[in-house]
Amino acid sequence: MAKNFKLIRSLLYVPGNMPSMLQNIPIFDCDGVIIDLEDAVPINEKDAARILVKSFLKIFHDRKQLIFIRINPIDSKWWYEDLKAVLPEKPDGIRLPKADTPEIVERLDTVLTEFEEELGFEIGHFKIIPSIESALGVINSIKIARSSKRVIALAFGAEDYTASMEIERTKSGEELFHARTRVVWAAKAAGIQAIDTIFADVSDMDGLRKETELIKKLGFTGKSLVNPRQIDVVHDVFAPSKEEIEYALQVVEAIERAREMGTGVVSLNGKMVDAPVVRRAVRVLKTAYSLGLIDEDIDEEVIYGEE
Repeated sequence: MAKNFKLIRSLLYVPGNMPSMLQNIPIFDCDGVIIDLEDAVPINEKDAARILVKSFLKIFHDRKQLIFIRINPIDSKWWYEDLKAVLPEKPDGIRLPKADTPEIVERLDTVLTEFEEELGFEIGHFKIIPSIESALGVINSIKIARSSKRVIALAFGAEDYTASMEIERTKSGEELFHARTRVVWAAKAAGIQAIDTIFADVSDMDGLRKETELIKKLGFTGKSLVNPRQIDVVHDVFAPSKEEIEYALQVVEAIERAREMGTGVVSLNGKMVDAPVVRRAVRVLKTAYSLGLIDEDIDEEVIYGEE
């Protein structure tokens, strides 16, 4: 199920204690929203924020974005009340902060099942996006990615990670390279999406584009955002280019000819087209189709041949 979940290029944080931001969620052109009950909400506003978020979810049942709730950490006194308040209004899932071990995810999985049974929802409806935010989380990222069928993506949180490493976060991001690659490896090995950390400087669009291009090359499929103005840049970077789509279509055409000739390898423009090249082309075309850039989805049975 997680592998077929909607592509999430952009996840926009919206503070759960700000009515003006919540009411604007329907007009944001992001793939998903994280309504934050954790860091964005002061301790003395936790209860009020829960009520506000519950009211928002009750009103906006027909929504185009995926809605995730960032609850408070499971070792806090607020997380269960967060779930109790928001789950009856059926958000798409939970952004789990400080997911340092697989056991934390497993505990949330169990509690979500209990709520689904109590509320009469389909078992497995609520998805989980664990946030890898510490050195321990990075070390355990592979186990975390595989800890529950509800996990549809791993998210990297650089601010808390650099704090746990006792280092400064820089715009160039060299200090994040190893952690980012570990998170991507874990996500790819589990067949789920990988979502990068926020870019905090909302006035630096060139910097945002440069960082998004970098993390796309590393294998990330999406990015967390702190401002709606960042959405267009991130979507532009993650969208396949016209040249990428045209080449992928040529690869598909070439491999279809190869199938007809009874071989799995063919030459295209002097370069060998084999299974890894085909897989990349299929990924490009499926992304392009999901974004409305091409009209027809790819028949993978035609590409790979019948089992």
